[in-house]
Amino acid sequence: MSYLEYVVAAYAVFAAVLVWDFVAPRIRIAQTLRAVRTLEARRRAAVVRAPDTELTR
Repeated sequence: MSYLEYVVAAYAVFAAVLVWDFVAPRIRIAQTLRAVRTLEARRRAAVVRAPDTELTR
């Protein structure tokens, strides 16, 4: 491996890590927001159902 190939490979790895550092948090934020929205929808559905249902013996 010549010096030029080493430098090109080092810059390629640096660029890949830089892109991953940019993308990874956005993926995690999107997953978290989706989970929170799903949980909120379930809670709202449970609140809507709760007053209408009566326990019987």
